[in-house]
Amino acid sequence: MSLKRCGWPGNDELMIAYHDEEWGVPVHDDRKLFEFLVLDAFQAGLSWSTILNKRENFRQAFDNFDATRIAGYKKRKISQLLADAGIVRNRLKVHATISNAAAFLQVQKEFGAFDAYVWGLVGGEPRQNSWKTLKQIPANTPDSDRMSQDLKDRGFKFVGSTICYAFMQAAGMVNDHEVGCYRHRQITSLSQ
Repeated sequence: MSLKRCGWPGNDELMIAYHDEEWGVPVHDDRKLFEFLVLDAFQAGLSWSTILNKRENFRQAFDNFDATRIAGYKKRKISQLLADAGIVRNRLKVHATISNAAAFLQVQKEFGAFDAYVWGLVGGEPRQNSWKTLKQIPANTPDSDRMSQDLKDRGFKFVGSTICYAFMQAAGMVNDHEVGCYRHRQITSLSQ
């Protein structure tokens, strides 16, 4: 008997694994949060499948999302990134990742952890939604609007409300699994 899932992973094995193992699971590890922030920024204008298929390449290219190292990238490393066919070679997004790493480090310094800051923006608890279909899931919410504005005020780039909502979904700040999906109940239980 096959499990009932959300419709978006389709038959793509990588998407199914991401859906089943990661999407919506509350994340409190700063490096993992930064990874999602970077990947969601690179996703802008592209499909998540494209980014997921390049995820390991992104990890290698961006020093396993070590914000301290990324914040120190210079011209030579930027040239290497822009020549790396294994990632999305978008000059604006590469430069945004470097400046976002510096902003991320500032947030860590101010709040002790990026986790404390970003979860504080959503009240510290995952929102449990009850969507019946994929069409009901919003692209952004008042919470993602506030997060976007706060991140921008702190110097982050490529953090529009839609990107922030995708980040919130990935990091488990919202449970957007459809109610008929087997993961909906599991994610709800994780959050209690």
